[in-house]
Amino acid sequence: MLSRPLFRFVRDDRRIAFMRGRHMGLVVSAVLSVASLLLFFQPGLKLGLDFRGGIVVEAQTAAPANINQLRAALDQAGIHPDAVQAFGSDRDVRISVSAPEGADREARTQQVVDRVKDTLSKAAPGTQIQRADAVGASVSHELFRNGLLALGLSLAMILVYIWVRFEREFAISAVLTLILDLTKTVGFLAITRFEFDLVMVAALLTILGYSTNDKVVVYDRIRENLRKYRTMPLREVLDLSINETLNRTLGTSMTVFLAALPLALFGGSTLTGFATVMLFGIVVGTSSSIFIAAPLLLLLGKNRLRPSGE
Repeated sequence: MLSRPLFRFVRDDRRIAFMRGRHMGLVVSAVLSVASLLLFFQPGLKLGLDFRGGIVVEAQTAAPANINQLRAALDQAGIHPDAVQAFGSDRDVRISVSAPEGADREARTQQVVDRVKDTLSKAAPGTQIQRADAVGASVSHELFRNGLLALGLSLAMILVYIWVRFEREFAISAVLTLILDLTKTVGFLAITRFEFDLVMVAALLTILGYSTNDKVVVYDRIRENLRKYRTMPLREVLDLSINETLNRTLGTSMTVFLAALPLALFGGSTLTGFATVMLFGIVVGTSSSIFIAAPLLLLLGKNRLRPSGE
């Protein structure tokens, strides 16, 4: 005999009428997604080194870094950085410099990196260079194109997978919901000004995978209940299915959220942005499985999945 879990988010006998708020959920989601698209164009994403090209040098000073002093030293050396900022501890410094243009770009890029290292060593003796990366403009454009292509192919493959496993209405509802999830995440990136680079593309792909898995679980239960309760209106079938999977959905989301939270708090410059976007994506993906995917399925499938309608 299986023992009952010690903690549940909602009681097994609780029946929440989620479909009552379906119109509000769809309207709020649409408004947020439209606002996110506007933020994508203005102020736009803060492109990282991978997508805009340039030079990034990360260093650790022997004593707490004086950002103004380092910026002045770099300006005096004729480097003129785009940004000099602290990250992680008070001894960690990140310097971003636009990539040189013209002939012999690679050689000139290496010269800039060497000058930055030399200037930091003189301005703050004992400084250790932790990282020095350079990406050219042509490479950055190719990476940006490939990143968008990866997102597009992922959505296409998800559409095919759900179409084959379920039915057309399920697939269209799932992909529309995932697009809404992605646009909101893009808006979050535009507001928070996290750098959009290959790491963020990986975060978006991870969010797509997690959100798809969450929706497949709900859709599986909906399909089972459609077969089990052949006379029950579709609206009631959706409410029943969401309630039956609610503890599983919230439990999985909470587990992933708690796993990513320490990375967002203590992950340093490399992982903080990735983990924070993941946390946002988990919240958006979980809520959309309940308040967006099911209402869209009701809208698209009420005449075909259950001819009697709602």
